[in-house]
Amino acid sequence: MFLGCGTALVTPFRRDLSLDEETLRRLIRRQIEAGIDFLVPCGTTGESPTLTRTEHLRVIQIAVEEAAGQVPVLGGAGGYNTREVIELAQELERLGVDGLLSVTPYYNKPTQEGLYQHYKAIAASTQLPIVVYSVQGRTGVNVEPATLVRLAEIPNIVGVKEASGNISQIATILHDVPSEFAVLSGDDAVTIPVIALGGRGVISVVANQIPREMMQLAQACLQGDFAAARLIHSRYLPLMNVSFVESNPIPVKAGMALMGLLEPVYRLPLVPPSAANLEKISKVLERAGLLGSVPVAG
Repeated sequence: MFLGCGTALVTPFRRDLSLDEETLRRLIRRQIEAGIDFLVPCGTTGESPTLTRTEHLRVIQIAVEEAAGQVPVLGGAGGYNTREVIELAQELERLGVDGLLSVTPYYNKPTQEGLYQHYKAIAASTQLPIVVYSVQGRTGVNVEPATLVRLAEIPNIVGVKEASGNISQIATILHDVPSEFAVLSGDDAVTIPVIALGGRGVISVVANQIPREMMQLAQACLQGDFAAARLIHSRYLPLMNVSFVESNPIPVKAGMALMGLLEPVYRLPLVPPSAANLEKISKVLERAGLLGSVPVAG
């Protein structure tokens, strides 16, 4: 179900910091029209830590409504309080999502046994497929390959979004887990090597800007056409890199604003990019032919 390229959707806000539902719907329609493989609302890129529970559910509900069964929706449901994550997972199941993306607990830094028990408890509370989200650079905790092997034995834990940046670790995971366990790249720039090693795709940040191109890159890899994939990768590598010149999703939202896709509004503690970095983003978009030229779906 979660194969190819999924977009880690941004959450658009109005100038008064309220949720911009109209723009969110347009962005989701743009993704679907571009042929994206699945949608991932309310993750890191969606500024989920600053969303109220009501807003979180509303974003997911809108994604499910706009997807209308055309593409799967992998809804964000993670956190450092297992009981609260379970409650959220159950609410998302009632909303009709197709699966859950659950980031590792952050700040309290559980042991590997704690991680296992955390995900086991979530899995027992829902029938939805669960994709573990491992991103040590943000959470302070790594999901080790041996832990993923244990988690893969739980029927509805079906994959991992691996954003460690450690290709050796990803290779070990792919070697050790069952073949049906989906390993997805959590970093755009390493999509090709992850799929070449046996991964199933990518959960992409830059797909917010170039959904069709990232879908084509992932599908080319899955079909073994790495020459075609490298051409796309080479063209858009500067965009992938500049998307992390400051903390995600600051650069990608700034870039989308320059493209005319949304208002450049963030919730504290995130703030707009520095003038110097905004200039870098603008130049990359201009060189890629994206600056102010992307039509917004009606």
